[in-house]
Amino acid sequence: MILGIGTDLCNIERVERTLARFGDRFRNRVYTAREQRRAETRPYAVAATYAKRWAAKEACSKALGTGLRMGIAWKDMAVKNLHTGQPVMEVTGWAADRLAAMTPPGHEAIIHVTLTDDHPWAQAFVVIEARALRGGEGSA
Repeated sequence: MILGIGTDLCNIERVERTLARFGDRFRNRVYTAREQRRAETRPYAVAATYAKRWAAKEACSKALGTGLRMGIAWKDMAVKNLHTGQPVMEVTGWAADRLAAMTPPGHEAIIHVTLTDDHPWAQAFVVIEARALRGGEGSA
């Protein structure tokens, strides 16, 4: 069952200007150390990588049903990549608490995320799915 859907579109050039203006202050406020390492190792796509992750955080907050309010912090939502390159969303803090509250008993929450960019735009979609646990309440 789908618990939430979110999407966001982010202008890469705007992120690039923000990085130039605020540098580490912006990076450290919004992105985890892992997200920063990923972006900084992509010399031709630093701003695009940050922009996609910005869009993913916005989309995730929308899928959680809150937007960026109610105590949620930017770093409570982080994009990491599997060894295959597939992005996955990891939530901690208030975002994890919100996700747990949304998830019906006998189910586990799975956050699906997809990212794309085509200069000057970066886009993300997030779908939160509740999947019945085997032998748990709600399983067939």
